[in-house]
Amino acid sequence: MSANSHYTTTSTDLGDVRGRPVMYHFLAGLALLATVLAYIAYTESIWSKSLQTRQVVLDQLGLERVESKRYKFVGFFHPYCNAGGGGERVLWTAIAHIQRQHKDIICVVYSGDTDASKTDIINKVKARFAIDLESIDITLRLLKSLGSIYLAWEAMCEFIPDLYIGELDDSLPFHGFQRIAPVSFSDTMGYAFTFPAVTWLTRAAVPIGAYVHYPTISTDMLARVRAESWRTHGKRIYYRLMMYYYALSLSHARFLMVNSSWTHNHIASILSHEHFGPMMRWAPRLTPLLAVELALSAKALRTMLCVDGYHAAGSQAIQSVEPEIVYPPCDMREMVKFRLDDRERIILSVAQFRPEKDHAAQLRAFAQLLMDHPEYRSLPKNEVRLVLLGGARNSGDLDRVGRLRLLASDLDILSHVTFVVNASYPEVLEWLSRSSIGLSTMVDEHFGINIVEFMAAGLIPLVHASGGPLHDIVVPYQSQPTGFHAKTPGEFATAMHEILTVDPVQLRALRERGRRWATERFSEDKFVEGWEKSGWRSHVP
Repeated sequence: MSANSHYTTTSTDLGDVRGRPVMYHFLAGLALLATVLAYIAYTESIWSKSLQTRQVVLDQLGLERVESKRYKFVGFFHPYCNAGGGGERVLWTAIAHIQRQHKDIICVVYSGDTDASKTDIINKVKARFAIDLESIDITLRLLKSLGSIYLAWEAMCEFIPDLYIGELDDSLPFHGFQRIAPVSFSDTMGYAFTFPAVTWLTRAAVPIGAYVHYPTISTDMLARVRAESWRTHGKRIYYRLMMYYYALSLSHARFLMVNSSWTHNHIASILSHEHFGPMMRWAPRLTPLLAVELALSAKALRTMLCVDGYHAAGSQAIQSVEPEIVYPPCDMREMVKFRLDDRERIILSVAQFRPEKDHAAQLRAFAQLLMDHPEYRSLPKNEVRLVLLGGARNSGDLDRVGRLRLLASDLDILSHVTFVVNASYPEVLEWLSRSSIGLSTMVDEHFGINIVEFMAAGLIPLVHASGGPLHDIVVPYQSQPTGFHAKTPGEFATAMHEILTVDPVQLRALRERGRRWATERFSEDKFVEGWEKSGWRSHVP
């Protein structure tokens, strides 16, 4: 009896054990179902809010609701749209072109510039770039978050466009700034990690494109980290993993524009996965990294969202995207009018006061020039001046200007250096018309609109021997040089002296070649032509 009783108890226990997996699977299924239903409910609420916002925007713009289906929204994701740099010129030139040529498109700018109003931003665009935007009934809504992915979430919660351009968005004529869901999303600042967020939040219904100025991570970063210790070896592994995730994020883009051959080569290399061996391809698929891959991979997301062909918004089936070079626009209409002779002995730098622009290197190079050639300190005939002209985005940039002043004082050159902060466009033109040498010391500058402006205005460009300035801009024209390259402060100082002492006839010929080359290759018309060839319009439903 005792044995029987023991046997019965054991059978019951076995039954309980066998039933547990079924219970676990049942509970897991319920959890998954609840997650899916919550996701559907949340995204439905986002779309519902966005549709209501669309009607509000149309009313604000004075457009007929009966024609609401005629208008499309293109979203431009550009958190620093008020910075006044080269990236902002690309953004506003593209929007101004859309305003003129695509009257059915309303442009949506997702911005984090909470310290500026719509009027402030439009006025600055006019003052800095001489770009006229339609300001009637324009509204600007700002993103208040810091992280780029969180910004994308905030942007989509506000408004879903018909096309997302990273950092550019949707593609209907630009009637106003809004923070709403676009028909298309475009990124113009390189925040590729926002792409999966947009795909998730819109259920892959919004096509994504990008204009890339600079890759978030590049092979140059890997090359600079030598695996000499376990710590640096770990850093290389981390960089490779981030590059892999960056490639997955870029795979969401239906069209990719890049600003130079340097950027093109890096993006093409990343998309080809040529730097990822078998170990790097399989490592992210191991728990817990598998969850990250599923969250970022365009292919995985399309499968999970049941849109593998990506027929949303009338798009064709997904295929690999090749980056296309579209050089940034440069408005040279006024600059080409400047005289080429009788220039003042001014070395001009035009660059935002950001760390990567390396203004300190310019001061050291100029100090070396004055040390090697003290005659350049003489007044008034032989004096050479260095002018640092640039925008300051915030208090951090202004503090940097203060530190540069202290450095100039320590180098004993402050009396020969002029700082011009946040100059208006007419002021910039004034300095360009007077100066002799255009200076840029940034390492691996992706492009360099300021250098194109130097050449168009008749300055002799002296640039760092790397990136876009080396490979795209300051290159031979008709087998003749158009400028100078250098790397160290000593090399820059030597080149400055060479330019200041070159024969006047040769100097004019050099200026003429630079101007012809700049106007032929980097005009605003060339940018618009490349922008249209990117096929962005075909992704607007």
